[in-house]
Amino acid sequence: MSLAQTAPSASGAFDSIPIIDIGHASTLEERAALARQIRDACMNVGFFYIKNHGVPEETIDKALSAMKAFFSLPTEAKMKLHHRQGAHYRGYEPLLDSNINPTNKGDLYESFMIGWEKLVPEENVGDTPAVANRWPSEPAGFREAFLDYYHATLGVAKVLHRLFALALDLPETYFDDKLRHNPMMRGLHYPPQTGPEDERIMGIGAHSDFQCFTILWQEPGIQALQILNSEKQWINATPVPGTLVINIADLLSRWTNDVFRSTVHRAINRSGVSRYSIPMFIGANSDVVVEPIPSCVSPERPAKYETIKAGDYVRKRIQEMYQQGVATSNGATRQNDKQ
Repeated sequence: MSLAQTAPSASGAFDSIPIIDIGHASTLEERAALARQIRDACMNVGFFYIKNHGVPEETIDKALSAMKAFFSLPTEAKMKLHHRQGAHYRGYEPLLDSNINPTNKGDLYESFMIGWEKLVPEENVGDTPAVANRWPSEPAGFREAFLDYYHATLGVAKVLHRLFALALDLPETYFDDKLRHNPMMRGLHYPPQTGPEDERIMGIGAHSDFQCFTILWQEPGIQALQILNSEKQWINATPVPGTLVINIADLLSRWTNDVFRSTVHRAINRSGVSRYSIPMFIGANSDVVVEPIPSCVSPERPAKYETIKAGDYVRKRIQEMYQQGVATSNGATRQNDKQ
């Protein structure tokens, strides 16, 4: 039975998020078994946790310490790296600078965004990224901590996009030349939301991501992320120590003819303490032609979307988001949902 035929049975009325152990994927048989678990999660929930992902705890701890030190700096120091002063929104984004949900009044977080860069630059023009990251002069070690985590997580992304291919009944290497190996990554700080704040101001409003998939580390012990099921119930994505959260985004959902679910989610930090997270956004190369994958199309489930280049799709989504921002928050928005 094809994916297109099995998809109608995926109701999306979940009440929990599956945890998948990806630590045993050395043989094709093991990867195929993992792919079946991932397929079920992507069709029914759109989110899943992964454990035994291979990112060292020490790497995570150093990135967290660097974030806490940076976000504790005076606002005027952080604003020297304001993301709208550079290219591709890299750098610092202050509180309430964006508004992902046009029915809300603003997103209560601050962030720092980077893209691909070698940890140790080489004396070679080919090693220079097309768009340079902008780094703070303090705290010491910030760049190294962020890039260590970035490159460790990039390895996880490469494992996942092969598992996604198997889950879609495609050759294991199908996405190797299609998914970007220079994704964007954000360090996020959500201050505690206390007192009489309007519910239309929250950590980040209800939205779906618009690249292919997101790899999210969230701080253990602090509940903030929620995902919306088909019964319109908000389900807590409670932090599970030792895991990363994976969610399908809109472009991959489109690519699969909505067989894979891009699930609406939000973050509200009512914990009474600051909350930190690090999402990495995996997208497709700009020139990749996105059309429904054959296994996701059938006479009963015809193609829902026209063919489009990935770059054109993302630019369109950015333009729409900026137009919403102009109407709702004086033009302040961002390139990606929480990117």
